[in-house]
Amino acid sequence: MDDSTGLATYTRDTASLTRNAPRIPGDLTGRQKAAALIVALGVDLASRVLRHLGDSEIELVMLEVANVGTLTPDIQHRVVQEFLETTLAQEYFQRGGLEYARSALEQALGSQRAGDIMQRLLASNQVRPFSFAQRSDPAVIANFLQEEHPQTVALVLAHLLPEQAARVLGDLGPEMKADVARRVALMDRAAPDIVREVERVLEHKLTADSALDEARAGGLRALVQILNRVDRPTEKNILETLAAWDPELAEQIKKQLFVFEDLVNLDNRSLQRVLREVDLSRELPLALKVASEELKAKMAQNLSERAGQNLQEDMSFLGPVRLRDVEEAQQKIVAIVRRLDEAGEIVLSRGGGEDVVV
Repeated sequence: MDDSTGLATYTRDTASLTRNAPRIPGDLTGRQKAAALIVALGVDLASRVLRHLGDSEIELVMLEVANVGTLTPDIQHRVVQEFLETTLAQEYFQRGGLEYARSALEQALGSQRAGDIMQRLLASNQVRPFSFAQRSDPAVIANFLQEEHPQTVALVLAHLLPEQAARVLGDLGPEMKADVARRVALMDRAAPDIVREVERVLEHKLTADSALDEARAGGLRALVQILNRVDRPTEKNILETLAAWDPELAEQIKKQLFVFEDLVNLDNRSLQRVLREVDLSRELPLALKVASEELKAKMAQNLSERAGQNLQEDMSFLGPVRLRDVEEAQQKIVAIVRRLDEAGEIVLSRGGGEDVVV
């Protein structure tokens, strides 16, 4: 993680704090502190930090920058000092867990100062359930979870980052994958004491101590995020098994997933917007190598006559290619679709055929 990424993480977490969150002297809110940090960084570094934030986050922070008024050097110094202390605490936590971080800070800064810093760290949600597992090899986690009850496995996966959860899910047995996926989708709330106990047992196997206050994870959205990141055979296996177990749930999941072949359901205007982002000479011909004739025809219809002819020529001269390369090209285009969907630049038709205007 480079400096700008770490600063961006702190800025995002600080800006999300409520007025009741711990504050530095001067009674600044979380958003005001984030704005003060941006001002203190200067234009060059601040611009690098902002690249790591979402549009809505940038709007909130920059609105505070505009409204924060005059910031004295003392306030700017205190904000930067808070960032440094929180970063140090997070580094200690990553190294040895919550208690290790608290102990190291108490030794360096005294009990009261260490307590204030740890309170900020917890308030900014930088310490989350199963944080120790997020630093572990997914294959190792999967190995430990193989003999656990599927509900326990689902609980752990629901608290991991989607990318890591996808890799753990991919390493589980075929039947267990679908069972765990179903339980993640149906999960709503997990009692804090149960999460603590599962976390304690798994942490004992993997690393040192950690902590947790409250947990809310799982649900259909969590499973879709995971399935969007697993390999296609794993996704297919899970959906097929779920369809046999719970057809209604499987259909709900399919409606929220978007795969390359679903491009055929895009309206022409949206598809043309997507194609402006795609490498037409290499990426598109490769992605269409195993696509349906219907999708190939729709792609050609939404290109200029010249570009359509070039596409046909490029595909005819492509020759044998690895399936893995085809899937990677398809995933890149799907990523473009999802990005434009989230930005509200296209109308995405989900698996159920209903248009969702965004």
